[in-house]
Amino acid sequence: LGNLVNRTISMSNKYFGGVVTDKGVTAEVDDDLKNTILEAVKKVDAKMNDLRVADAITETFNIFKRCNKYIDETMPWALAKDETQADRLSTVLYNLVEGISIGAALLEPFMPETTAKIRKQLNAPELTLEDLTKFGNYVSGTKVTDAPEILFARLDINEIMPKVEEIRAKQRAQAGVTEEPQAEAGIDVEKKPEISIDDFMKVQLRVGEILKCEEVPKSKKLLCSQVKIGSEVKQIVSGIKQHYSAEEMVGKKVVVVANLKPAKLAGVLSEGMLLCAEDAEGNLSLLTPEKDMPNGAEIR
Repeated sequence: LGNLVNRTISMSNKYFGGVVTDKGVTAEVDDDLKNTILEAVKKVDAKMNDLRVADAITETFNIFKRCNKYIDETMPWALAKDETQADRLSTVLYNLVEGISIGAALLEPFMPETTAKIRKQLNAPELTLEDLTKFGNYVSGTKVTDAPEILFARLDINEIMPKVEEIRAKQRAQAGVTEEPQAEAGIDVEKKPEISIDDFMKVQLRVGEILKCEEVPKSKKLLCSQVKIGSEVKQIVSGIKQHYSAEEMVGKKVVVVANLKPAKLAGVLSEGMLLCAEDAEGNLSLLTPEKDMPNGAEIR
């Protein structure tokens, strides 16, 4: 975000003395940018109405990601080399400033100081939710700052760590701990390929409550649980019989992959997956919410 704002302001100053003007010279890529941003506004509003704050922040930052992509698509530096493309270049920079302004307005409830800095540097107006339903609120002909500030200063690790250690020492003293706590010996596992945030967002994790559990006939490893997730009950087969009895499963709050495609295990339909942690010896422990959460609650 900081780099996006800085690049846009720098290009506006370099090519047009900081004056941002909509010349109306558009292309298909502009429509895609505008539609993506306005659709993101709707998504943020919907997420906030559902109290899904983290998802709302993600949708907000998708606006800034789309603006960065727009720079790559339009290549302002290439347009600047052709005098006949001056009006097109001006329109591109206007679209960027407007997109950033809309994203900043959505970001304000979460990062008010950052939003204030962005608005000040762009000389952008404060926008209401109703304003955000249309593209073009930024006043054409407005001049951006010629001295952009750094939104997010780079932290010096050599300055930060002594302060961290000081805070830790105070916390240990308040708790009556005199020795530095020793980190638990962990285990290493084979790493899997990296995934994008888009891939991760496809997985829906929810809290489930086990209502009933039975052993799967003729199986040494499988238990079949009836798990209540919100208003529905799903049947989930898990290979945890060697670690939990059917009786002790009943009543547990567990973390469930709720949108896993149904499959049959040992001929029994399974409509999800219970998440477990595994130690170096292969012992399994069900993942459970730290606090008492209602079944159906989404893990985010």
